[in-house]
Amino acid sequence: MSDNSRISAGREPLVRVVKREYNSKLIPVLMRAGAFVLSIVAGGLFIWAMGFNPFTAYASIIKGALVGSARDPLSSIRSTIDLFVPLSITALGLSCAFKMKFWNIGGEGQIIMGGVFATYFALNFPQMPRPLMLLVMLIAGAVGGAIMALIPALFKVKFGTNETLFTLMLNYIAIYIVKYLIAGPWQRTPGFASIGKLDKNTYLYEINRQNIGWIAVIIIVLFVYFYLYQTKSGYEVSVVGESQATARYAGMNIRKIIIKTMIISGTICGIVGMIKVSSNHTLTDAIGGGVGFSAITVAWLSQLNPFIIPVVSALFSILQKGSTVMQMNMGISSYAADVLQGIILFCFLGSEFFVRYSLVFKKSRKGAK
Repeated sequence: MSDNSRISAGREPLVRVVKREYNSKLIPVLMRAGAFVLSIVAGGLFIWAMGFNPFTAYASIIKGALVGSARDPLSSIRSTIDLFVPLSITALGLSCAFKMKFWNIGGEGQIIMGGVFATYFALNFPQMPRPLMLLVMLIAGAVGGAIMALIPALFKVKFGTNETLFTLMLNYIAIYIVKYLIAGPWQRTPGFASIGKLDKNTYLYEINRQNIGWIAVIIIVLFVYFYLYQTKSGYEVSVVGESQATARYAGMNIRKIIIKTMIISGTICGIVGMIKVSSNHTLTDAIGGGVGFSAITVAWLSQLNPFIIPVVSALFSILQKGSTVMQMNMGISSYAADVLQGIILFCFLGSEFFVRYSLVFKKSRKGAK
């Protein structure tokens, strides 16, 4: 039965989702700008409803994320950068998998295993010179993340398993591996599930008291851009993401592309694990810190663009760090601060739907006549 006959028979749905087409690239930009304004207004109304001044709250967020104390004016910026680095690198790693429509929800587990592999060398080879130690830890972290990403990739190409559930479940396996290690073989203090502080030769080098993890962001941004947009392999990833049937018709080895891309995705996430271990000077079961899940949102809000990802990550980091300071300075509940972040993120995410699609409502019979 044709669409017209269905409509005439009264079977037209009440609401239809239709993909938008734009004659100008400026319109989506304006819609996203409008979503930003809406998020600020909605968040302000929430703060006002709790009895606080929204202008004071937003000023506290910006100041808390970017302005330090009189003794150390850069202290807040350093803390914000510490949040920014793992978030942006993880989002870059996930974007490689998302580009081929492989839903890698396992960034958290890949970060954790990267940290575990890096910690192994930190604990067992403490006399290694610092430059060599950091290089070995970096390679180990990358390998740990790659292995964790390779497992679901192999199951996907061999058995057709659902990668979303598979990668999600691996996150919890990784967490319990850490719990076992720090309360068992790697435990240093009896009675405490802890490995204590690592030796100083495992610490990342610093510039002006800020570790050099931000340099990794720059390198990985350039690598991901070059790989996805300037190489044959990147083109194959895009084709597989658009249509596996087209890729297969063109003679591409889809299995090989999936495995290779997931190894790259996991490698990048594993590097984050090494950076976090080296920055925090220890390994804990909270090493992931939810970064793997937040990075999913960052990657999608950035449209998988490697140059936009650091920008969105910076905004996320400012909001997260600033909200913590606002909570302490203004006496706002930590739960309320989380709700504020949720309102702002919801407006951003919701706008993406309306940027891409529009809702068409069923015409009334009276109007049809």
